[in-house]
Amino acid sequence: MACSVVVLKEVPLFSLLDDEELAVLAGQVELRKFTPRQRIFRIGDPSERAFIMVSGSVEVTTIDEDNQVVLLDMPSHGDVFGFASMLAQTPHQTEATAVEETECIEVDLHDITVLLRKKPDAGLDLMTVMGKQFHAAERLVRLRAARNPNDVIEEAETLGERIADVVASFGGSWTFIMAFAVVLAVYSAINVELGSKAWDPYPFILLNLFLSMLAAIQAPIIMMSQNRQDKKDRLRSELDFDVNRRAHAEIQGLAHRINMLHDKIDDVGEMVRTPKAT
Repeated sequence: MACSVVVLKEVPLFSLLDDEELAVLAGQVELRKFTPRQRIFRIGDPSERAFIMVSGSVEVTTIDEDNQVVLLDMPSHGDVFGFASMLAQTPHQTEATAVEETECIEVDLHDITVLLRKKPDAGLDLMTVMGKQFHAAERLVRLRAARNPNDVIEEAETLGERIADVVASFGGSWTFIMAFAVVLAVYSAINVELGSKAWDPYPFILLNLFLSMLAAIQAPIIMMSQNRQDKKDRLRSELDFDVNRRAHAEIQGLAHRINMLHDKIDDVGEMVRTPKAT
């Protein structure tokens, strides 16, 4: 479906173009309509075209390494999506789905080249689009960094592991030490007071047996809790490494695309200035 000049005038990306240039661009781009829940493009699809929101609503999502759907952006009127992949000529790293009845302007790399040749200043608007995508990636990194390793472990812990944590926490507290000291003192005092009638006279052999049994049971439980703490520390380190690696990859990819856009703008600017110099 052909796109009208009136529609293009409402797009901030084309705000620097005059009527004549808008008319030329309107003859190249197309106005596409999408039904609710229709996929505009999928992850891995060839990035031959980008889209500019005119009306409706679109969700741009991706799949993280945990196979969870992550919402990256919901473009508003005049926003561009799928532009970075089109510019770099790499498969789409995201998936765009129409939430409701949606209209978008479909543009390809040739249309952008013509636009930059006719109006090199429009490259600043394209840089703004790339900046928005960069901030969206930063927000995603912050969300992934907010994962709590304790919550991740609690999702998979068993009843025995929970009991081990409770026993180790109580056994290493002042409450346990003071209560145990009181019990020992009362036990010893009663047996000393009863004398020959005591069930466990001095040197308290029965008490030593109970203490040995308690130590034999308590020691492995405390070791189980310490092992779980080691797992938490290791998971915390793995999450930190994962966040740093993702941030590094996202920043490298966006920097590469921004450099490509900058080089393309310079090439178009050079082509525009060369005829004037001759």
